[in-house]
Amino acid sequence: MKPYFHLVRLILLILPFLGWAQTATIKGIILDDANIPIPNVSIKADETGTTTNDNGFYELKISIHKDISVEFTHIAYKRIVAVFNLKNGQTVEFNPVMNLNVEQIATVVIHGNQRQSVEGVTTIPPALIRTIKGAQPGVENILKTLPGVNISNELSTQYSVRGGNFDENLVYVNEIEVYRPFLVRSGQQEGLSFVNTDLVQNVDFSAGGFQAKYGDKLSSVLDITYRNPIKFGINADISLLGGSISAEAVSKDSKLSGIIGLRYRDNSLVLNSLETEGNIMPVFADIQTYLTYKFTDKFQVDFLGNISSNKYNFQPQNRQTNFGTLADPMALLVYYEGQEKDAYNTYVGAFKANYFANEDLTLKLIASTYHTTEEEYFDILAQYRLGEVNSNIGDENLGEVEFSEGIGSQLTHARNDLDALITTIEHKGDYQMDDNTFEWSIKYTHEDIRDRLVEWEVIDSAGFSINPPKQGFFNDQPYQPYQGPLVAFQNIRATNYVQIDRFQAYAQWSKRSELGNNEVFYNFGVRAHNWTVNGDGIESKSQTVFSPRAQFAIKPDWNKDMLFRLAGGVYYQPPFYRELRDSSGTVRPDVKAQKSLHLVLGNEYSFKMWDRPFKLVSEAYYKHMTDVNPYTLENVRIRYRATNNAKAYAYGVDLRLNGEFVPGTESWFSFGYLKTEENIEEQGYIARPTDQRLKFGVLFQDYVPNIPELKVYLNLVYNTGVPGGSPSYADPYEYQNRLRDYKRADVGFSYVIVDGNKTHNAKWKNAFKELTIGVEVFNMFDVQNSITNTWVRDVYSKRQYAIPNYLSPRVFNVRVSMRF
Repeated sequence: MKPYFHLVRLILLILPFLGWAQTATIKGIILDDANIPIPNVSIKADETGTTTNDNGFYELKISIHKDISVEFTHIAYKRIVAVFNLKNGQTVEFNPVMNLNVEQIATVVIHGNQRQSVEGVTTIPPALIRTIKGAQPGVENILKTLPGVNISNELSTQYSVRGGNFDENLVYVNEIEVYRPFLVRSGQQEGLSFVNTDLVQNVDFSAGGFQAKYGDKLSSVLDITYRNPIKFGINADISLLGGSISAEAVSKDSKLSGIIGLRYRDNSLVLNSLETEGNIMPVFADIQTYLTYKFTDKFQVDFLGNISSNKYNFQPQNRQTNFGTLADPMALLVYYEGQEKDAYNTYVGAFKANYFANEDLTLKLIASTYHTTEEEYFDILAQYRLGEVNSNIGDENLGEVEFSEGIGSQLTHARNDLDALITTIEHKGDYQMDDNTFEWSIKYTHEDIRDRLVEWEVIDSAGFSINPPKQGFFNDQPYQPYQGPLVAFQNIRATNYVQIDRFQAYAQWSKRSELGNNEVFYNFGVRAHNWTVNGDGIESKSQTVFSPRAQFAIKPDWNKDMLFRLAGGVYYQPPFYRELRDSSGTVRPDVKAQKSLHLVLGNEYSFKMWDRPFKLVSEAYYKHMTDVNPYTLENVRIRYRATNNAKAYAYGVDLRLNGEFVPGTESWFSFGYLKTEENIEEQGYIARPTDQRLKFGVLFQDYVPNIPELKVYLNLVYNTGVPGGSPSYADPYEYQNRLRDYKRADVGFSYVIVDGNKTHNAKWKNAFKELTIGVEVFNMFDVQNSITNTWVRDVYSKRQYAIPNYLSPRVFNVRVSMRF
């Protein structure tokens, strides 16, 4: 009997892959007008039905790909009818309010999120972002587990997508474009991500092949929507790294609603674990608000505001880095004098007027202002010695440097200031006609940049000043006297006043229809972008580009739930100020827009396994880039050559399998392969600075079956090393060294003390709607990751040693989250 038993088990495991029992799920909590859960509400859909429990909670399975009428009835309340049209495996949360004294709620039609499938957009559940915080909490902490997205620095919120750099990603919050800091050069200097996860309602992400409406960048789009509250609530989160609190409310007449969030972040716990010891005071704080006022049912005005203050003060004292091999251990000892003081302050204010002319026509007017003041001041003297390490076990001097192979010093100085004011006004509209959607926009942006760059570096080894590379004077001290000029190793001085005026417009058409028995989706759009660069001592230069883009998706009428998608077009990236400024600080207004011919082929396969929904998403892509502006990448600082003397390509494959590996939780496994190379001035193709060949990411959630309140998450990332293991001044054709692979696993344990779906006898618990306490372990396996190398020179042997700059080791954190 045993062989037959195992055969039956095997068949039961395979059956879900055959596409049987395709359903979607509706769940939620039904409340009355006092926000009290209503038990015993009868819920019916076709031939299925259920009732709410004592906490007003329900869960209902319905058929897919057709209109399903769901009826909510109770003897004491008015009946509610809602129509759902969902896809296989989709879960929708629907929380209706039943009222005693008002007319019956009109029929509500809710369609499944087909946008994720046909448009190639990945939707991330906001609850997931708020649950899994990480060392640098925010949306980016989840993005790094997606295929095609690479983050190899847990101290930074910057990410690269499919071979692009940090400047090639679009970020929107409620249709307002968000900008990254200009001067920041390392992850530990970065403050908070602009996106406040406590305010988020919806997160959409596209890794390429996006529509014309999104803008002019080469790599990705992150589209964030803040929520409009429907009732009063307070959320708070406290940890050893800081805290956040948010509050939301709505007026009695429901015309005014608003949400506000405050965050405070102190990264001392993480930064004090680094090898460089000293006094570190990283303090980051911000306040954000999103308000909505409904003048009428057809007209409303939204306001988004943000004030952010990020300060990084650092007085380094000493550092010891051990490297080399077991047979030949080496160490770098550095003693510091001086300090660094950085400050990045940003102010954002945006108004959006929405006019809903009718069910088919929506018109919007958006005006926004972004103001940033940044300063980077430091004077640091670093005196070092490089030598062999005592590796004799049992020796009292074990681990100490016994023989110095090189000594020297480095003095760095900076007084960098930047003041940028970016003002935008835009009209947007969309019109529905049958199955067709027409969208358009006209946008004007004025960028006013005031920048002062004063930065120099002096290096000496054993008392002999080292000259800049390739300056023509060879220093052969101490064997021969040096008679050339004494100059700084690096010396950059520039003052720029630059204004950039941009006119942008797009128009696009989308349609959902049928081709035979198959569902199809079409999208075609075109963008136009004109920009003019002016400034003191700068010759005015104006350029224009046009960017056509298209998407096509088909869902065959098969037993298996499959969808195929093709997207592509011509993508331009007109230069921002940072791309106009070369390594010497000079602004070059004639820099062209980088151009990319982009093609994406995708497939989505939804299926059932273990009677739970799963999805496998596969995408293959190719980018052919011309007029490329080469750059160097060190930590998170990008320095452009401000020329268009290169061409490049990128291709790869991204895979992601997500679903309920554990019932009631969402997890995923992702894999990415990428190859990107560039050809500068026809010297041949070499790897680009973001050529991260392999990527593997896991986001996994679980709970103890007998104690469901005890939960755990695992955030795991493995990235192969990128080029960059070379001196900053080096010719990339001479140095193609790669940094070490990035391996990191963060794990978090949490216990839910109070849950909104449960009643409690303890009175103190009744003050909370939710209360969770947890412990997080960052870099669980204590892997030594590095993001850059420090290059130390031996004046006698002329040899240069690459000493890795390690990122954070294992760190423990305690977190408490609550909702009132």
